[in-house]
Amino acid sequence: MATYLDTIIARHRRVAALDNRPLAALVEQASAMAPIRAFRAALAEVSHLAVISEVKRRSPSKGDLNAGLDPAALARDYERGGASCLSVLTDEESFGGSVADLQAARAACSLPVLRKDFTVCEHDVIDARLMGADCVLLIAAALEARELIQLHRLAVDIGLDVLVEIHDETELEVALAAGATLVGVNQRDLVTFQVDHERALRMAGVMPPGVVRVAESGVRGPQDAAALYSAGYHAVLVGETLVTSGDPAAAIQGLIAG
Repeated sequence: MATYLDTIIARHRRVAALDNRPLAALVEQASAMAPIRAFRAALAEVSHLAVISEVKRRSPSKGDLNAGLDPAALARDYERGGASCLSVLTDEESFGGSVADLQAARAACSLPVLRKDFTVCEHDVIDARLMGADCVLLIAAALEARELIQLHRLAVDIGLDVLVEIHDETELEVALAAGATLVGVNQRDLVTFQVDHERALRMAGVMPPGVVRVAESGVRGPQDAAALYSAGYHAVLVGETLVTSGDPAAAIQGLIAG
């Protein structure tokens, strides 16, 4: 049974196959850029649950969430509310995002920024750096093990932090083999698209020391956030709850307070 992720990844791979830009020149350009804002450190160094606040206009399952949002204004609200980092969707077709959203959000605040997209090739990793992102997302379910290892290595080589997204113990093993020290557990099932709140709680117990743990998807409010923090998560990545809240700064403060 094909999942929404299968469809999106197939589209991204078709686009990637047409990209014939010389990699060596792009790597050189990316490597010459100023250092990133440290994404992983921003999550690891706070004494409370860190919040990665997401700039998210729409989702494949629910449609428009806040299609007309101003990414710069939202980033400022997120920073004012105490967010540790930003996540910005750059996938246009399925999520309504763009590179312009990422650049506007990052320019409006001092927070490190994750490029939230479907990374399938070397060009995608390098483009994340070139557009100004501080961290790139690698989804274990979307990549073969060798691809994940290769792309993780490239990202580190050009100065990016890397968030590896997993769903289960098998994907965790691949992430650790790639050298991941920042791991996100997506609580959303890729087949049913339903949120399984027990998934993150189970996975927290099998992650080794030294891994910064992020819980993704389905964080509905302070009660969920408090449970995840108690389970050992350093951070939660929250999009829908914030962009539909009406007061994202207050919503973040509620998540931090638990």
